[in-house]
Amino acid sequence: MNVPGSAPTPPPATRPLGTWPPVTWLYVPGDRPERFAKAVASGADVVIIDLEDAVVPARKDEARANAAAYLRARTADVAVHVRINDLATERGQADLAAIGELADAVRVPKVESPHVLNAVTGARAYALLESAAGIVAARDIAAHPSVAGVALGEQDLAAELSITDESAMNHLRLQVVLAAAAAGLPPVPMSVYPHVKDEAGLVASCRAGRALGLFGRTAIHPRQISAIRSAFRPTEEETARAAEIVEAAEQAEQDGLGAVALPDGRFADAPIVARARRTVALARQLADTE
Repeated sequence: MNVPGSAPTPPPATRPLGTWPPVTWLYVPGDRPERFAKAVASGADVVIIDLEDAVVPARKDEARANAAAYLRARTADVAVHVRINDLATERGQADLAAIGELADAVRVPKVESPHVLNAVTGARAYALLESAAGIVAARDIAAHPSVAGVALGEQDLAAELSITDESAMNHLRLQVVLAAAAAGLPPVPMSVYPHVKDEAGLVASCRAGRALGLFGRTAIHPRQISAIRSAFRPTEEETARAAEIVEAAEQAEQDGLGAVALPDGRFADAPIVARARRTVALARQLADTE
């Protein structure tokens, strides 16, 4: 735990230079330990053992013990995060004490102020913004030195605000995207898509989120993983266009030119070239891991 008045320990870098953040994050209930290894073998970039919403109160202590036991014994080279209970509760504090130094990161629910994150030391924290207060404080929360990423708890948020219009939710999503970018954090992943059998709807939803600057998505079933990866992978047209820009930029550099002239007569400045390089890298990464 943090000593009162002391500065929280900064988290390590969220990803190696030149790589993308996770695309797929798979939840697995903490009271179903027989599913942990299956989740790790599912192909998800990150597995999230859930001690909060997926577990009934009577089994939460058991779920915590399951998570701790698995994390101590694990051998697979897949990132495992744990979503703990609300840190405002004794149960949440017990979760953090038990698994904070075992998990690759802890996901902290219902964060409404950066101050609650002072308790997270020795572990990376992902702050879940699930209320109006959390959205209002998003920039301060994202800037906290223990925070490695932020995400939205959209179902709780929509229920609190009685939101039924997707455009209103998009406004809230953009606020969190902006807060994360301003704090230098990875892009914000999308919340779960609850209709497990609706692959077409999942892909359409992912593409809409991608257009808003969101990247990657949490899943509640392994069957959603492939669709999520597909939705966030650049299309062949996008990849070809980006490769053309990168090639032109490399030629301009060889020729000692500052301006990048494209074959169609347009010019690409530095931000466009940087985005093209990221697109090519992402297409390669997702193609290699399909």
